[in-house]
Amino acid sequence: MKLVNTTTDEKRKILIVDDLSENLILLVHHLGDHYELAVAKSGEQALEILEEQQDIDLILLDIVMPNGIDGYEVCKRIKASIKTQHIPVIFLTGLNDSGDETKGLQVGGADYIVKPFKMEVVMARIQTQLSLIQEQEKSRKLLEILLPLNVIEELNSKGEYTPVMHENVSILFCDLVGFTEISTGIPATKLVSELSDIFTEFDKIMTENDCMRIKTIGDGYMAVCGVLETKNHADKLVNAGLEMIEFLESRAADIPWKCRIGINSGKAISGVIGNQRFQFDLLGDDVNMAARVESNAQIMSVTVTNSTLQKLSPDLFEYQSLGQKHLKGKGVVELFSISRLKLATSKTE
Repeated sequence: MKLVNTTTDEKRKILIVDDLSENLILLVHHLGDHYELAVAKSGEQALEILEEQQDIDLILLDIVMPNGIDGYEVCKRIKASIKTQHIPVIFLTGLNDSGDETKGLQVGGADYIVKPFKMEVVMARIQTQLSLIQEQEKSRKLLEILLPLNVIEELNSKGEYTPVMHENVSILFCDLVGFTEISTGIPATKLVSELSDIFTEFDKIMTENDCMRIKTIGDGYMAVCGVLETKNHADKLVNAGLEMIEFLESRAADIPWKCRIGINSGKAISGVIGNQRFQFDLLGDDVNMAARVESNAQIMSVTVTNSTLQKLSPDLFEYQSLGQKHLKGKGVVELFSISRLKLATSKTE
């Protein structure tokens, strides 16, 4: 039987649980060349292995094991644990009653193979489950682009995300200068390619600085620091903003993109907008302030409010007052330009 490659890096790991040595030998013989295997001769031993090894992808589980707990109970415990409940369980059993199969599915089994089994059937069923795992992993990776991990976990466990008030975060808004004029003079495919290249690098910069992109809207880019890790969030986000500017200055391209960056620090509410097409977003007056700062920011300079300035490490940054600016809906506010990172080669901790 030709096996479908379910992973490009390493073999998937399968735990085989059966109290009969001949069954273990048969399964190991046929599966050993294709998968990394772990074996257990009792339900208790299987649970110990699952506790110690966090990389099991699939479990082949015998139901009738006279010397200890049976397969049904093992499956119940697997599905009751947050650490193992995601692992699919295929029951291997000599029981051939529809009620037994129903019970196996009710306790969380993904599939049910009756002994004596054909290895072609076993291998095909394994491939089906591993292919499903691969598709789930792809979907999760796509979801992780849109949502933080803690949000994904809460959505999976509760079906909803409870909005959170963050007392101390820094928010960044950036837009590309002259975008409308430039976009009308180049093909759509080139415009999308340019934005993709720039925003991909911006995302990388955010990740390296422990910050997180919230969303993009056209040529606008929004990010935050302090939602997951609050330490030095202003330093990290300002550092990321300066690196965004440095990237645009050094980027080898025929379009010399320039940007404005505004940052404000304060409170924000995080929440998931929508129930079909999820959007993780930040809301609040301090978020709106950051957007207004960006609108009044100097070109190719990080502009911040006093609330952000007060949180910056004085040994890392220089600043210059831009004077009092009238921000729409916010009144008169003093803004500051962060003109130079003194320790340009060192990352903030």
